[in-house]
Parts: sequence; C-alpha cells; structure tokens
Amino acid sequence: MQAVILAAGRGTRMKDLTDNVPKPMLKIKGRPILEYKLTALPPEIKEIVFVVGYKKSRIEEHFGSEFQGRKIRYAIQENLNGTGGAIHTARDMLGDKFMVMMGDDLYHPKDIREILANDLAILSAESDNPQNFGVFKINDDGHLLEILEKPQNPPTNLINAGLYILNKNFFDYDLVPVSGTEFGLPQTMAKMAKDHPIKIVKARAWHPIGNPDELKEAEKVLDKFMR
Repeated sequence: MQAVILAAGRGTRMKDLTDNVPKPMLKIKGRPILEYKLTALPPEIKEIVFVVGYKKSRIEEHFGSEFQGRKIRYAIQENLNGTGGAIHTARDMLGDKFMVMMGDDLYHPKDIREILANDLAILSAESDNPQNFGVFKINDDGHLLEILEKPQNPPTNLINAGLYILNKNFFDYDLVPVSGTEFGLPQTMAKMAKDHPIKIVKARAWHPIGNPDELKEAEKVLDKFMR
C-alpha cells in the first residue's frame, strides 16, 4: 500500500516563512510537518510517494530514499496544475489502490486507519460554516453524491479534509478544471462517484495548516494527533 503526499506548492499564504522551504517542511516543535504525517501512518503503508515541486531538494535531502523503514519515491510536478494534476504526475509509480493526503494538514492516526478500510473514500470534517467551503452531499449509505462549492443552503456540514483512498479507476476520468490552470482531485472523484461508491468518512480530528496562525495553533493541538 502506498501513500501519495502532495507537497509541491510553496504555500503563499505563509508569506516569508516559505521563502526558503516548501510549506510542508515548516516545523512544529522542531520537526517538519511531513514527519508528523509519516509517523501517523499505519504499518500497511509500505511506500511513500512525495509529489514535489517548489524547493523540492529540501524534502529530498531530508527524507532520502527511505525513512522510518518505508521506501520513499519522488514525482516532480513541474507544472503546478492542481491536486488532480499532481496525482497524474505520480501515475506511473502507483499500484491499484493508494492513499492521497495533503502535505500540510494534520490527521489522526485512527482516521487514517479507518479510511484505509474502504476501496474509495474521502475524509470529511464538520464545519460551523460549511457555506464557505466545498460541501459533500451524501446518500443514506454515506456515499458521495456530489460536491457543492460554497452553497447558500448546505445539505450537510461536512467539508473536505483532504485525505483520500483512490484506485486506478481514477485515471479513467477526465480531470475536472477548477480554475484556468488547475484541476481538482475531489471534483474528479465526484464525477467518478456516479459509477463507483465513494465513502465519506467523518474525521475525529483534523487541523489544516494554511497560514502562520494555523501553524502556531498546531503546536497547541499537536497532542491529539499523536498515537
């Protein structure tokens, strides 16, 4: 089983903190964010594929070809064309089933283990303001029907937490554009959901790290993400 970790972007909302390092290499209590992510993975994950781009040498030099007993490989996303494009960058390295996670968020180890039990799945988080995000519409079995972007009347309070279980069927679908130059992974999965059941799993804990305040807050909440 492989985990694909998307770590190609700079993280412009971090301002000068990412002048010399990619955002996933910013430190929480002296350790890069990416180390915490690898530590949270269950033993079923035998190989890591980092999708890298901006300041990629900082990641390659730190993790090398093996880390904590897991093989490490690198896919270079020269054109930062979104999360969907990132998965296609790593396509030739991937097996039939694989996990995908964002390089800059903290996930609970039990959530990772739970989502792994599914053939196709997306981790969701409950939000007090779902109308500000992409919201999952699900059926009675908890499977994805569609993703509604910033709806005025959200059908649920479940938003995307950026942790996915995928398989090779993903590559049978044209990527869905989300802007002029970027293609979305979850939006493409929503198209896929018409043919393949995709489970929406509710997170116990999730901490996105998109700006300096969230990075600082990560130090306070870190304990809840440890084994």
